Amino acid sequence: RRWPRAQHRCRAFARRQPLKPKAEDINRLLGRWVELIRRILPESISIRCIEDPEAGSAEVDKNQLESALLNLAVNARDAMSKGGTFTIETAYTNVQEHDANVPFDLKPGQYVLICISDTGVGMTREVLERAFEPFFTTKPLGQGTGLGLSQVFGFVKQSGGNVKMYSRPGHGTTVKIYLPRMS
Repeated sequence: RRWPRAQHRCRAFARRQPLKPKAEDINRLLGRWVELIRRILPESISIRCIEDPEAGSAEVDKNQLESALLNLAVNARDAMSKGGTFTIETAYTNVQEHDANVPFDLKPGQYVLICISDTGVGMTREVLERAFEPFFTTKPLGQGTGLGLSQVFGFVKQSGGNVKMYSRPGHGTTVKIYLPRMS
């Protein structure tokens, strides 16, 4: 009985979201977004915002970026049930060919880096390896769809960027989003 519904969800997920990209100053956009998440995160979670004035602009769909960041904030909130620190940081980075600081396939060029970190429970290597898979979740039944991180990944890749996640049990999680920077 569930199979037709699951097929529908898989087909819907497989379609690319139509993006409406335009030039966005990432620091300005994140400044507004931080005000939104202050209302979502409990008082037991402090928010740190570190903006690099050189971060610059990226051509992105503002609504999709905000949705992706909201997914990350909700995951961070769930990982810090006893409180902690949520950090959002921007930076300018110039990726060179065979750059040792970028451990995954990213084309050489200039990028706006958005780094989201939490001091939550962290993830095991096995969970981390599956985190971006559609419908994969570690949350109890009814508390997560398993689509949040896969949507983040899809949006960032569709925007010409890349995303990498780092985590260790007991040491929190960091998500680095690389978006092509506009010159």
